[in-house]
Amino acid sequence: MSRPTVQPTDREVFFASDEVIVSKTDLKGIITYANDVFLDIAGYTEAEVLGQPHNLIRHPEMPRCVFWLLWNEVQAGREIFAYVKNMTKAGDFYWVLAHVTPSRDAGGRIVGYHSNRRTPERPAVDAVGRLYQDLLNTERRAASPKDGLAAGIAALNRHLEHAGIGYDEFVFSL
Repeated sequence: MSRPTVQPTDREVFFASDEVIVSKTDLKGIITYANDVFLDIAGYTEAEVLGQPHNLIRHPEMPRCVFWLLWNEVQAGREIFAYVKNMTKAGDFYWVLAHVTPSRDAGGRIVGYHSNRRTPERPAVDAVGRLYQDLLNTERRAASPKDGLAAGIAALNRHLEHAGIGYDEFVFSL
């Protein structure tokens, strides 16, 4: 399935604080499982998401450097928490606090990734939203996507260094 071009809207949608969005992917980020909460909030059917790249729900206002960090961590076998702005099939958006972990086989080898997403607190969304807008602006000013990613990573690292904390501490401080 090729994803039709979706025009982002300014409409935010929400899911209940006692709900958890769950998805699993293979090593390449292809969706192998999505729970009903995922399907309901994103507006897709199971048939539409299984076998598709997880970036199917990526919002264009998410800085690439955040996904770079996320992928580096899980591919190295570490868990990560991250605030993520996702996009529904209709172009609406929703914020999540994602916890992404590697899935391992009986021999300890990474065979995929598992993500649980919860409703984030509004003050955290406001704070991270400002940072993400700055990072996105930095990425977009670059001459190429590759240069934009590098500039975004550098800007994120400067932000963390200025705050005197690592990424995990930053996420949990919000």
